[in-house]
Amino acid sequence: MRITIVGAGFSGSVLATQLASAEEGAPEICLVGVGDTFARGVAYGQARPEHLLNVRAGLLGTHPDRPDDFAKWLSLGLRGRDEFLPRVAYGDYLAERLREAHDAAGNLSLIRQEAIAITRVGDGYRVHLDDGGYFASDRVVLALGALPPQRLAGIGPRLAQSPRYIGWPWQDDALERIEANARVLIVGTGLTMADVVATLAARGHRGGLTAISRHGLLPRAHAAVPGPAIELPPSIRQALSGRDLHALLAAVRSLVHIAPDWRSVVDALRPHTQAFWRSLPDAQRARFLRHLRSHWEVARHRIAPRVAEVIEGLQATGQLQVRAARLLRAGLRAQSAEVLLRGRGEEQADVAQYDYVIRATGLDTDIVRTTHPLVSHLVDAGLLVADPHGLGAEVGDDLQVLDRHRAPVRGLYCLGPLLRGHLWEITAVPELRTAAAALATTLRARSTSSVRRNGLARELLLSAGL
Repeated sequence: MRITIVGAGFSGSVLATQLASAEEGAPEICLVGVGDTFARGVAYGQARPEHLLNVRAGLLGTHPDRPDDFAKWLSLGLRGRDEFLPRVAYGDYLAERLREAHDAAGNLSLIRQEAIAITRVGDGYRVHLDDGGYFASDRVVLALGALPPQRLAGIGPRLAQSPRYIGWPWQDDALERIEANARVLIVGTGLTMADVVATLAARGHRGGLTAISRHGLLPRAHAAVPGPAIELPPSIRQALSGRDLHALLAAVRSLVHIAPDWRSVVDALRPHTQAFWRSLPDAQRARFLRHLRSHWEVARHRIAPRVAEVIEGLQATGQLQVRAARLLRAGLRAQSAEVLLRGRGEEQADVAQYDYVIRATGLDTDIVRTTHPLVSHLVDAGLLVADPHGLGAEVGDDLQVLDRHRAPVRGLYCLGPLLRGHLWEITAVPELRTAAAALATTLRARSTSSVRRNGLARELLLSAGL
């Protein structure tokens, strides 16, 4: 029995680590991923020293039963466990844990190549690699992480091909090319924007920075010291069980006004978010995405206090301006980008000149419009279908993907951010490691039952003299 995990970022490497085994008869595990970010993924493999984790160090172990494992790996004391450490350190931790699992287990193979296609062959699959090779697998897990960023709407063709447009800030040292006095437009005001601003500030950038998004909301900051946990009152529990988005919003607003810290309210909701999302009908999901998504995300996905201080300092001096605005058009004009922006609630659009336009709109999980070769191949083959809101792939309760007919694709699973349509809360370490552990349990159980069935079939053939 061979299980192939495609994608060697956080989700893929953690799942491989959990499935690694020295026991005789354990299924063979193949982890396939791009070499330069293997085990670390983009989030931790392309991070810079100024990029800090958005979760306290004491909560970042790769297994749900050992949340303090990262802190123990670093030998952190009580104070250090509440710190927000550089993401590069977490990437080293992930790589070390995978190396240890590989050295100790006899069933784990690491393939540092890109998987570009997966085809059905009988009851199994054939995994095609970017060097032209391929191999067979009984089960496949798609742990692809976020998809490559798409070109921003409104970006003209000449600008799209120009160094003045940076569609992915972490590729090819793109931010290193920006002159210190350059005028920069950042499209997006979330976590990616915070990383971009932190990097430009660390490089001593002096030019003006403008960040725009539909609502112009910035991520809120974590408290320097974690506040006490709270229990949810009956009003919120009733709204959660009653699948009532409006009642939940009203109850949360009431609780925020009396809670010692609003962050504790958001954190208390977190264990219930996935179940509540799964219980909502599509109409209520669409309403949440249209009206509440931006407000929820800035409160839920918070930034480290030190990063918040950098952003607040740049705002205080006027170097960084944050606007609620929409990019209508951007084209290359001489040596700059001419941009047409319309402020939220305004009829008149205004024209501005920038030296660089940076896309910083965060995670992309739209499998229909993506340029990711493997995802495009699977969608075209009908083995993947998008959820109704463009948040990822449709899956069943066991994380087995659904095909274009909404039927389970036996033996093909999904893990990571592409599950947002199914679980919503599935982009941070605590939820990802829990999902990986659950899927590992499922795969082990089904591998064992498959081996038993195959053994019984062989015995029947032998007894029949075949």
